[in-house]
Amino acid sequence: MTARRWTQVFTEKKLNRIALLGAFSMFLSTIEYLFPRPIPFMRLGLANLPVILSLEILSGPSYFLLVLLKVLGQALVNGTLASYVFLFSAAGSFASALVMWLCYKGLKKRISFLGISVMGALTSNMAQILLSITFIFGASAWRILPLFLGIGLVSGVFIGIFAQRFSDKSQWWKMMREEADR
Repeated sequence: MTARRWTQVFTEKKLNRIALLGAFSMFLSTIEYLFPRPIPFMRLGLANLPVILSLEILSGPSYFLLVLLKVLGQALVNGTLASYVFLFSAAGSFASALVMWLCYKGLKKRISFLGISVMGALTSNMAQILLSITFIFGASAWRILPLFLGIGLVSGVFIGIFAQRFSDKSQWWKMMREEADR
């Protein structure tokens, strides 16, 4: 991709938006780090809130750059950059981001942030379980699947409800959407 093409895809305004959402994601990841984890690489998904909301204001390349920043930010905050946990986080984040993006683009009129969030949470959990089966625990990892998906479903519902309410009620977010449409 040429330098001119990059500047068209990532304008200064888009990069500022990505940086702001990435900072929110890192902040939420830090808050999430304070909560105990029921399973070692299980998170509540708070850092996904800016990622879900960004579906309304970012294009594909910008959206996936935000996901990359979220993954790297979480790894730096949690100190997992050089561990297998980073690979689990990256696989789960990118798998869920792709599914959420496809759901948003394909079902825009028929799906809310609640549905998108649940799809993303369950996709992330399945990607992590598959990695766990393949590389670490083998078939015994299937035993944690119900708990893993249950926690993912509950957190996906809460994150989705919050994202929808925030999108509907926040004047600041309304301004962000309007600015993105220009």
